[in-house]
Amino acid sequence: MRALRIYGTLGKFTWRMLATVLGGQAVVIFFGALVARALADAGGDETSSTLLWIGSGLAVLALLAAALMRRPFGVTLGWLVQIATFAATFWVRSMFVVGLIFGGLWILCLVQGDRIDREQAAREGATAGRRA
Repeated sequence: MRALRIYGTLGKFTWRMLATVLGGQAVVIFFGALVARALADAGGDETSSTLLWIGSGLAVLALLAAALMRRPFGVTLGWLVQIATFAATFWVRSMFVVGLIFGGLWILCLVQGDRIDREQAAREGATAGRRA
């Protein structure tokens, strides 16, 4: 499938949709990091602050990927965020649901965004052809 690319430039509509998904995902990941820290702290685990730092780093990576979505490697960073969100399930089980939701949105935005970008390009090409 052409739309499920892991590297390359994206159409304007597609990268905007993906950046929006990653922005929302960053907020949810940060809240997940807070939950991981609280659960570890309540259980007397010494790694509570480490979990917060790792989760916060993942949230920052999601924001960085959103900011770099115009670049060819931005979509690659986005895929890494999706994988890392699923990996966070080992510390906070509810992150699996977060990974499913945002992973589904990510794929939906890649597929539909590519379709919309192609339709817009065809429409602009037809409009330019009428003017000439």
